[in-house]
Amino acid sequence: MVAKSHLLSIKDLADEITLTGVLTSSEKSGRAFARQAADICGYQVEAYESLDALCADGKVDWVIVLTPPNARLEIVQSLAAAGKSILMEKPVERDLAAATRIVEICEAAGVRLGIVFQHRVREASRALAALIKGGALGQLAIAEVIVPWWREQAYYDEPGRGTYERDGGGVLISQAIHSIDLMLSLTGRVFEVQAMAHTTMLHGMESEDYVTAGLKFESGAVGSLIASTASFPGEAESITLHFTKCVTHLQSGELKVKWRDGREELFGASATTGGGADPMAFTHDWHKDVIADFNRNSDEGGTPLVSGREALDVHALIDALITSSNSTCAAKVPYPEA
Repeated sequence: MVAKSHLLSIKDLADEITLTGVLTSSEKSGRAFARQAADICGYQVEAYESLDALCADGKVDWVIVLTPPNARLEIVQSLAAAGKSILMEKPVERDLAAATRIVEICEAAGVRLGIVFQHRVREASRALAALIKGGALGQLAIAEVIVPWWREQAYYDEPGRGTYERDGGGVLISQAIHSIDLMLSLTGRVFEVQAMAHTTMLHGMESEDYVTAGLKFESGAVGSLIASTASFPGEAESITLHFTKCVTHLQSGELKVKWRDGREELFGASATTGGGADPMAFTHDWHKDVIADFNRNSDEGGTPLVSGREALDVHALIDALITSSNSTCAAKVPYPEA
């Protein structure tokens, strides 16, 4: 679904990146996608016949992987063995154990693995990260994350969508993962959760479309999470952080800071985020920034904006949320050892 955003991003980065070729699940779809890529990028794009052919192409420095989570292991194994660095759409895999295996394969081969969490590159997100790093906001006391999204039943009627076999779950792993990752990048780790995950009467699907949870952070802060794809007609997700000196509110590409001394500040600009019936109702500029970062860091030997190892934190938290719901009690977050 997000492939076109990547093609538009590559087009905008023409001075830095050339798309050598594409590989899809079938020869027919591969040729069609190569034509679409050529139309967007403005030059010939090869349709690889096989993963082996892609891996053998010396012109390829790194690869973007956009498959469903359950189709990645063999691809990552082959690319890592060929020395190709990988930028991969979220999630890393369907659960923490499978995601950890992907990360360890890349680490053992010495190839870079970056994960696309484009919410981190929004202007407002960067501004809040800088304010927190500077220490001006004081200590974090409360974190509130709300993802009140909506998806039509037709979205879940696509074979495999919202199943444990293909996606690994529902709203947590496929939609709210972006907001949860952004929260963790701003707040630090959660160590314990108490959650309820449920499939509402509004969708016919295997996994959860509604989650509510209480959070305890390693810093001593507490918080809450509500994540839904059953909240018609769908609104923009938000992250509200209560510090000792102010309250910050991230929503729709904007950051509002309300200081306890009466001052107010605004950063960023309003933007759609895909929270309604159209999942792709957002700009590709954020993907472009992630891709540009990965390409430059590949050239310079640096670390991706979000490495595979760092992305395991959000997987650990999601696993804990589901564990807590299934056991109807609090659950510790099982962070893997580096």
